[in-house]
Amino acid sequence: MITEAPTGTPQAEPAPPATGRTIHPRQASALAREALIAAGLPAEQADQVADALVTTSLRGVDTHGLRLLPQYLAELSTGVARAAAQPTVVQDRGAGLLLDADGSLGVLAGLSAARLAAERAARYGVAAVGVRNSNHFGAASVYTRTLARTGLVGIAVTSAASRVAPHGGVEPLFGTNPISVAAGSGDEEFALDMATSQVCFGEVKQRRAERRGLDGGWVTDRAGRPTRHPEEAYALSPLGGYKGQGLAMAVTLLGAVLTGTAPDWRLSQVGEGSAGASRGIGHLVLAMDPAAFTGADSFATGLTDLLTTVRTATAATDRPVLAPGDPQRAHEQRREMTF
Repeated sequence: MITEAPTGTPQAEPAPPATGRTIHPRQASALAREALIAAGLPAEQADQVADALVTTSLRGVDTHGLRLLPQYLAELSTGVARAAAQPTVVQDRGAGLLLDADGSLGVLAGLSAARLAAERAARYGVAAVGVRNSNHFGAASVYTRTLARTGLVGIAVTSAASRVAPHGGVEPLFGTNPISVAAGSGDEEFALDMATSQVCFGEVKQRRAERRGLDGGWVTDRAGRPTRHPEEAYALSPLGGYKGQGLAMAVTLLGAVLTGTAPDWRLSQVGEGSAGASRGIGHLVLAMDPAAFTGADSFATGLTDLLTTVRTATAATDRPVLAPGDPQRAHEQRREMTF
């Protein structure tokens, strides 16, 4: 049975806001910050993690937002994530680096990689930072959008514990292995963050809790047969069959093999790691400076043309055609308007 919290964010319209008590984002951030500091994180790092979680929740990606806070606190309490971690660059070839996260929270490792990538991209035009010895890093778009807001193009992938069966297979071999690409900001933002599975496990878990059936093609049972019953879910299905399997393998290649970390099927599930040892997850963050290619102005013009053309395309229904990131940005605006 699939047990791990989701890692990849499907590029789909977020679910409507949860019902019940709501709090202001600033209050949510403050509460998360206090809890993380109490768990041993320095204040600056607690701010970074709290901001990442709150921002992700505001964008409607609740599976990767504040819902992960208890998980991260548990990792800190058991030593799976080290509050006093000291990430270190262990390989440096200028535009290519390998960062040992020293067992830090994955969010902090991802942000450290993004900062390094931005610094080196400013010097070399492109930079790639591999990360090893890390933990679950939430929504991959946190890092790519961080880079995009500085005028760079950001790309991020991460390995994850296996729960996606290969096309035609039975046993889960791959994680949801997300791919995120971001450029621009505000209304002129392209922000792709998608799992390479047909659906993230958060949706399966939610349907199970609500006693609702699954859509066809989402999961398979222990015999490798498609099922619509969430209680029978054994493995997630790859996005688009063999094509999704290829993407999942590419992410494993970049996030695990290239960084020298264990492949997905050798990673422990969330909550099943050994106390005092990180889960050994690998990430890869890339930054590209448009100035090194077509030029910043030309790139901005091309990005606007791309987004505008897609958004104004003739819609087949009464709903407009959307670009990656549009649903999340709209959700963020709606949630902020409630306060």
